[in-house]
Amino acid sequence: MTDAPKAVIFDIGNVLIEWQPERLYLQLMPEAEVQRFFAEIDPHAMNDRIDRGAPFRQTIMDWAEAHPDWGDMIRLWYDRWIEMARPAIDDSIAILRQLRADGVPCFALSNFGVDSFAYAETQYPFLTEFDRRYISGHMRMAKPDAEIYAAVEADCGLSGAELLFIDDRADNIAAADARGWRTHLFTTPDRLAPALRAEGLLQ
Repeated sequence: MTDAPKAVIFDIGNVLIEWQPERLYLQLMPEAEVQRFFAEIDPHAMNDRIDRGAPFRQTIMDWAEAHPDWGDMIRLWYDRWIEMARPAIDDSIAILRQLRADGVPCFALSNFGVDSFAYAETQYPFLTEFDRRYISGHMRMAKPDAEIYAAVEADCGLSGAELLFIDDRADNIAAADARGWRTHLFTTPDRLAPALRAEGLLQ
């Protein structure tokens, strides 16, 4: 039997907190308009800049100024951001806490802006509970770029099969696989728990 991983690394969005910007816009516009908004404006590209260290509010306001026909809707990305990042996925948080109670080091590796993460901490106290946190905005690099995984290894002193990485995106998982990390493509907490037990990490 292979040794259990020495640390577990959690993504945050859609693993520990739901991240569904489209859901907010569907409350405000017909579905066809929402699809047009995301296709024409590409707010996810805007958000990627924030995730890589660009200022949260200013980046959104600049995007709104560049697309005045959609300005009000773009500004909602700032004004109502927390409605896009909710609710917490309680069963995943319970798994995180059980791992830590059992003495398993748990890290966060998340694409998240500097200011938006600071705000999220005020809403979700569990975000302070990780042993180490790797937040892309602070690092000025983001998943799935290989450099962010290398930076995690350099900082924590672990690599390859010593790490087990949980993420909901296949491209982020593939980048971790390429470095020899153990991985779990997250869908639900009910599937995560047995995967961790199989790795010898949960009782």
